[in-house]
Amino acid sequence: MDYIKAFAVGGLICAVAQLLMEKTKLMPGRIMVILVCTGAVLGALQLYEPLLDFAGSGASVPLTGFGYNLWKGIKEAVDQDGFIGLFRGGFKMAAVGTSAALIFAYLASVIFQPKMTK
Repeated sequence: MDYIKAFAVGGLICAVAQLLMEKTKLMPGRIMVILVCTGAVLGALQLYEPLLDFAGSGASVPLTGFGYNLWKGIKEAVDQDGFIGLFRGGFKMAAVGTSAALIFAYLASVIFQPKMTK
């Protein structure tokens, strides 16, 4: 049942993003920013945690989960370190995911030897 919940919630988040891409003139980068900010705002309103409890990775893997993760890191760092936590918390919480994305992107570029289009 956990897989079905994760698939349904993750699929719904992806479907909303796809609808935004097809029905609006928003560029994909802006849609990604909207998803990250939505996750952070829902985290601040304490609405994302119940969604994570319900859907597990279906809510934590999409970009909304990344936004929630950033917000959670900043909140914890501000509670511990005060004002400087605003700058430190997001980096600490999202470092592993960001590092993995950079490393795998580099490896893919080395393996597949991309060419610039003119």
